[in-house]
Amino acid sequence: MPEFRFQGVKPGGRAVQGIVSAETRAQAKKIVADLSSKNQFKLTDLRARSTFVYRVRRNGEKPVTGEQKAFTKEEVKQALQHLDFQVISVQKKLLDFKPKPPATEVVTFVRVSADLLREKLPFNEILQLLTNDIENKTLRDTVRDINNDLKQGKDSEQAFLKHEKVFGRFTAHMLGLASKSGNMSEIYESTAKFLERQAEFKKNLKSALIMPAVTMFVLFIAVIYYVAYIFPATAELFAKLGQVPPMTAATLKLSHFLTANFWWMGLIVVAGSIFMARFATTEKGRFYMDKYMIKIPAVGGLLHKTSIEIFCRVFYAMYSGSGENIDVIRLAAEACGNKYMEHQIKTVAIPMMVTQGKGLTESLAATNVFSETAISRFHSGAETGTVRNTALQLANYYEKETGYKLKNAIDFIQVIVSMIIMIVMIALTIVSSESALISPSVPGAG
Repeated sequence: MPEFRFQGVKPGGRAVQGIVSAETRAQAKKIVADLSSKNQFKLTDLRARSTFVYRVRRNGEKPVTGEQKAFTKEEVKQALQHLDFQVISVQKKLLDFKPKPPATEVVTFVRVSADLLREKLPFNEILQLLTNDIENKTLRDTVRDINNDLKQGKDSEQAFLKHEKVFGRFTAHMLGLASKSGNMSEIYESTAKFLERQAEFKKNLKSALIMPAVTMFVLFIAVIYYVAYIFPATAELFAKLGQVPPMTAATLKLSHFLTANFWWMGLIVVAGSIFMARFATTEKGRFYMDKYMIKIPAVGGLLHKTSIEIFCRVFYAMYSGSGENIDVIRLAAEACGNKYMEHQIKTVAIPMMVTQGKGLTESLAATNVFSETAISRFHSGAETGTVRNTALQLANYYEKETGYKLKNAIDFIQVIVSMIIMIVMIALTIVSSESALISPSVPGAG
């Protein structure tokens, strides 16, 4: 997350300075405005930490080029001169854009960290080792920055949350809490397991849907091309010879409609697709998509149970007792990957527990987003005092069930696609064959 340094002055003339993290300059300005009203100081300057490109040499050696993050150009110059470099130039980087690292790189980082922690290797040595070996520049710079922050004694949670765009909010939160939890190795292991499971499910789901989607798209284009351009040439020729059969006549009308309104219909389809894609990226769009996506036949149930699995796995990793479980439930809800489930848990379950003093099972059941199996298992766990272990059992159960059912879903989708192709081909064959029923009218025949 970008950092902004603010400077101000109090009524007595004393200078005030600090650093805040925010997504945008406007958000940073709002945060500083709240701070200024609480601490009674006037804001005089607000600068974002930027990347500067420098070119230096030392003792007549060949000039070298590098990058350094700072708030001003003067800070970079002073730091380089302090290291006895002769500064040739320092310029602010025009395009300071760093693409998000691939999910596989993040998974590898967490998995290797978990394995090395299990081997009792100190965490600072782990970060140093990974900094030297990570190939992705964005992730490498991020790990180096985190290592530097931790060496300076900064809070581990803040050090990781500062880079939540790189890791994702859930991963950054989990890794940040790990250092303060007392069971660092276990939390890293659980996070690695979660990320690996999520990546595997997405990969399997894409393989299940991409081929049917491509097949249906190609079939749609082929049918449109046949109906709009190939079919009319033959049908209109036979129409001049005699009465046109009903299916041929209907298809011919559809062809004329498509050719007459092709550009308008194409524009509507493209505009609608862009609108839906943009809407899906908004909070409200994701909420409605996640709400109704779990109701899609074959795939919806898998997505729903996978979200429950993730909730249970995070709950297991973070749960430590009834007095501290509200934040755990909130974090698990954010991590489950379903905005509708997250909304129901945060607006129904948590308020019931906090304001009404209801139990965990009763509160989760009131959200109507958990399966009967999950509610039943949580109920048993609450009665026996084994809620944490019950969450792990549920996570493992749904992991195995969704893995098995995904294969069945792939077969089911392939059967449906095959049936659609068969129906379309039969319909086209029947329409094309109707030409044999046309009886040419012969002039003069009585």
